[in-house]
This record gives sequence, structure tokens and C-alpha cells, in this order.
Amino acid sequence: MPYVNIQITAGASREQKARLVAEVTDSLVRVLGKKPEHTHIVIQEIAEENWGFAGLLTDDWKRRQG
Repeated sequence: MPYVNIQITAGASREQKARLVAEVTDSLVRVLGKKPEHTHIVIQEIAEENWGFAGLLTDDWKRRQG
């Protein structure tokens, strides 16, 4: 039973998340021979103020990029 946890910053559309689930599932089927009905994928959206990047919170980093 594959379990995949995808963590992203908030903002992806429902359609983008659906595509991630479909494509990750397809990869597990193709590469590892896993059954789609046994595959679990969780997408966690994390606020940019709760995600660190390059020594800064992501929202601060983005503001500095202009």
C-alpha cells in the first residue's frame, strides 16, 4: 500500500492537485507495479509563513524578490 505525502505551499488549484494525484498514481503503477486502488496520496498545503526557504520564511523571501 503506497502512501505518498506531498507538501506544497498553499495556492494550487483543485485541478492542479487532481493532476498531481493522477500522475503520481500513474508513476507508481508504471514503475513499481502498484495497484491504483491501493495507493494513497495526501496533499498538504502549508501557508508560506509556516514554510522556511533560504534562511527565511517563504513569504518574506518572496517579498524580498520583488
